[in-house]
Amino acid sequence: MNAGATMMPSAKIILFRFSMIMLSMLCLCGSAQGLPSPMVIPNKVDSNKAEPNQAEPNHHIVIAAGTVLDGHGHVLHNVRIVIEGSRIVEIYRVKNDRKNDARGDAKAGPVDYDLRGLTLLPGWIDAHVHITWSFGPDGKNAGQGGTTPEATYSAASNAWLTLMAGFTTVQSVGSPADVPLRDAIAQGLLPGPRILTANEALSGRGADTGMPEEIRAFIRKQKQAGADLIKIYASGGMTRGSMTMSQEQLNAACNEAKKQGLRSLVHAYRDAVRASTLAGCTEVEHGLGASDDDLKLMAERGTYLDPQAGLLLENYLQFRDQYLAAPYYTEEGFAAMPRLIPVSQEFLRRATKIPGLKIVYGTDAVAGMHGRNAEDFIHRVRDSGIDPMAAMVSANSLGAEALGMSDQIGSIAPGLQADIIALDGDPLKDITAVRRVVFVMKGGVVYKNSARSPVSVR
Repeated sequence: MNAGATMMPSAKIILFRFSMIMLSMLCLCGSAQGLPSPMVIPNKVDSNKAEPNQAEPNHHIVIAAGTVLDGHGHVLHNVRIVIEGSRIVEIYRVKNDRKNDARGDAKAGPVDYDLRGLTLLPGWIDAHVHITWSFGPDGKNAGQGGTTPEATYSAASNAWLTLMAGFTTVQSVGSPADVPLRDAIAQGLLPGPRILTANEALSGRGADTGMPEEIRAFIRKQKQAGADLIKIYASGGMTRGSMTMSQEQLNAACNEAKKQGLRSLVHAYRDAVRASTLAGCTEVEHGLGASDDDLKLMAERGTYLDPQAGLLLENYLQFRDQYLAAPYYTEEGFAAMPRLIPVSQEFLRRATKIPGLKIVYGTDAVAGMHGRNAEDFIHRVRDSGIDPMAAMVSANSLGAEALGMSDQIGSIAPGLQADIIALDGDPLKDITAVRRVVFVMKGGVVYKNSARSPVSVR
């Protein structure tokens, strides 16, 4: 029996949650063999805030760091980072920090992790993923996957791979299956990045999208279902297609989202970029085909731009046979992809020249991309001419600002969540260092430490 086709929605959710609990048991067994797992489950899930109780309340960690990118464009040298529970409580510079001396000092105590020789920075933020997308048992693209046990395990695997790649927060836009995965991670049942989700996206279908009041009702329904934001499809694809929603419809959607305290992200190309900006939407996804005047308007209105620089299209081409299927992945579409990669990079290059335009980091990660999210940094810097520091900031403090979470994540600073990663190399000098994530801490819990073992100082 195909459970996904015959069960009622409530039964599907029960199956999904049950599968999540089963998988968490597997993860706990894995943690006994060296895989980390969070230690305390908070009583209440609030997906709009970082999880403050996921580390032990009295957990004290000291990290020795030689080079730190703070997430705001500054570089710190020879510092100690002091963590209590899930938060950073102090950062201070150490004089005469000898390379081979990992002793503690009276101020902070013994060093737990000696990460000198590496580059530390805040955990990255991917503003646009589809965390539950995977390839099905037949090897073909299964999209958001559904609620079968296989899809559940794939989603949990995607979350783990994303976290191991250094992404401690992601924004997953457009699948109800995101919600239980988000909650399981927030409750400490599964390891993964902090997830914000749109639940069900609003797909523009012209007049069939509905009257403004119907659209507003749909937005309220997503809020009630636990959405952290609203995702809207307001135009066709990269190369063609007009707007799929009217200005009036867009106005209603983004205005209602704002009334509900939710941000709005709009899939928009060409004329839909200006329309989304005029509607007061929070962020434009993709944006290809926008004119300089459109981008200047976005800068004036404070609308964020989330473009992609090549990884997405390369992924489609790499897994062409798995994706090829009408109506969205056609022979014609694949034939256009190779030339669209440089077009996308030129668009990004042009966008960076618009004063005040806020460009965040989002990969649109689908099946085949999870765990490779950092590759688009390389496309941004090497192929699009983006300054390496600006590329890092786009996935740190600027990304946190776009999520409305700059008081929680996005920088290495006292009072913020201890989301810290370390690279073997300096991305300001060699952007391929983003491939070499050797240390991952999220909320004060260490999930990856392949650089070396924790230092034991007596």
